Parts: sequence; structure tokens; C-alpha cells
Amino acid sequence: MTKTIALLGSTGSIGRQTLQVARELGLRVAALTANTQIDLMEQQAREFCPELVVMMDGGAAKELRGRLSDLPIRVMAGAEGLMEAAQLPQADTVVTAVVGSVGLRPTLAAIEKKKRIALANKETLVCAGELVMAAAERCGAEIVPVDSEHSAIFQSLQGCRDRGEVHRLILTCSGGPFFGMSYEELEHMKPENALKHPNWSMGAKITIDSATLMNKGLEIIEAMRLYHLPVSKVDAVIHRQSIVHSLVEYRDGAMIAQLGTPDMKLPIRYAFTWPYRAETPDRRLNLLTCGDLTFHAPDMEAFRCLKIARECAEVGGTSCAIMNAANEEAVLAFLRREIGFNDIHRRVEDALSAVEVKYQPCLEDILEADSLARMAVLNR
Repeated sequence: MTKTIALLGSTGSIGRQTLQVARELGLRVAALTANTQIDLMEQQAREFCPELVVMMDGGAAKELRGRLSDLPIRVMAGAEGLMEAAQLPQADTVVTAVVGSVGLRPTLAAIEKKKRIALANKETLVCAGELVMAAAERCGAEIVPVDSEHSAIFQSLQGCRDRGEVHRLILTCSGGPFFGMSYEELEHMKPENALKHPNWSMGAKITIDSATLMNKGLEIIEAMRLYHLPVSKVDAVIHRQSIVHSLVEYRDGAMIAQLGTPDMKLPIRYAFTWPYRAETPDRRLNLLTCGDLTFHAPDMEAFRCLKIARECAEVGGTSCAIMNAANEEAVLAFLRREIGFNDIHRRVEDALSAVEVKYQPCLEDILEADSLARMAVLNR
């Protein structure tokens, strides 16, 4: 069970909720990292008094260092600081809540130190899942997923003695704000429309990914890596209510699911307390008032990012890293209103056509594919 955490990405949605759970459980916080949110980081640092605070932006780190000069807290900047936070000896658990492929190197660094990884950064496994899982097995590090869907699968597999008993994993998906729309209708959607998620309160990038269904595609790839299954054994269904968080179907026809309110603190708490469970102070699910539970097949012709992700999962190699990096840049361009909603999948397809896929890649191959894909999108 977790006693001390290093939290990578403390000012984001997952990071803030992680600190709520840390308060409830009385966990010590050894390190906090963020990008540019100086005011919130100062508040967090003063409350939790970590040994190390890291700002990815150098200017932000310099200003924060001055603000915290009255406290015995080291302030570092950039990737070097992020790596040190991930390896801090005082932390037994590293929460990877940074957004995007920037989480890959610090996750590998934490694994090398045999930390428990509370994994909220799906891009790490999308880009380099085979390398990460192999490193975890070699080093004896635990990876406990924080994504609600993967936590649900993790919990539903607890009684599984043999992975061969699993017929398939079924990830649920709210369908985002555009459920039921045609491809032609999606052409006209703007950032303000896409940021209105029906059930979850999340950061901008993951909310856009939920609107395109790329988020579910990334989670399918993540599930393959986490649970060592082919993409043919990982499916997704639209579940508008976000009550059933995911299911495992076994070979005898039985299905085991995890249900709960759409609250990220539940999987965060479980990642810290596993294999035990802590009492929750939050609202519990009431089956008598939660309404009907419905399920639909995703429309992969309208939401083509999901189709692209499944295809990349089949191809393997660096294709997933190319797809992920291109998507990150395309989402940023969409949020800046430089491209349209359907242009997101078009930019991803263009990058996949422009960048050569390498098979059985090493870490350097993956990082190179990431860089080339970003350039392909930015130079278009």
C-alpha cells in the first residue's frame, strides 16, 4: 500500500483529484511537477511541503523558486527535474498524470527504481507499451492503472487465475458530446462544442480525444499492452451513462464488470490502496436512481480516429507512436482554431503516410517516430 507519492502533473484534473485522495488517505507527497501554473503549484507546495517541485517551463521555475524561498523545497526545471521527481528515493509510488508522450521517459525511470506506477498517462503505453511492460517485469515494478476503464478491467480480473480464461475485454465509452452525429455534421463542430463532455470533467486534450473517440482508441492499445492481449480481444461499446466502467468477458460466457459513479477519485484511491480498499467519503452509486443502462456500437465511419487506432494496433511497431504524436499536435491545432474537427483524423492519416514505420523498435526509434510525426503535422 502506498505511503509516499511523487505526483507528475499535479495541476491538471487528475493531479488535483490525486491530491484530494492524498489528503483523505494521509499520504505524504514527496514531489510535485507541473508545466506553467505557478499560482496553483505554489498553493500545492505550501500545503503538502514536498521535497521537490518541478516546473517544465524554465521561467515559471525561476519565479516559483523566489516565491518558495521561505520553505525548504528544491525547485527544478524541465525534463531533468521531471526525471529526478520520478526517481526520488522517498516516494514508493509515482503517479504519472502528465499529458502526452512526455510521460514516457519518467515512467521508465520510475520503473527502473522499482516504484509502484499509478498510471494515468495512457500515451506511455500507446507509444512504447511493449518496452514499458518488459521493463516492469524485469525490474519487479507494479503498474496499477488509474484510467477509469483500465482500473475497471484491473478490478474485474482480480479473480482470474489464467489469462487464457479471458474471451475479451470490453471498454466502455460515453460517446462524447457528438454521439449520433454523422461525419458531415462533425465537419462543422468547434472547440467550444467538443469541450462539453456529457459526464466527466477532464483536461482539454483528453476531452477533445473523447469527442473524436481517439481516447477510446488509445485505451484499446493501452489495454492490449497492460493485459498482454491482441487487439482482436479488446472491444469498445458506447455506454452513455458512464456507470459501467468496463467489463471482462470470460470464455464460459460470464461477464464481470465494475460499476460506480463517474468519479476519478475511485480508481486513484484504488491504485494507492490495492490490494486493499479504503472507505470512500464520496457519493456512492444508487442503482435505484441511476436510470437505464444502455449500450451501442461505436460508429467508426463517422469517428474515424477510433478506426485509425485499431489499424495502428494491428500494424504495431512505431505506428502507434506516430499516430499518438500526430494526434497531439492536431488536437492543439484544433484548439487554436487552425483546423476543423475532422481535420484531426486527416492530419493523423497524413503523418502515418509520411513517416516510415519501424518494427521491433528501441526507445530511440520510438522517440524519433514521435518527433517526425509532429513535424509532419506542423509542416503541413
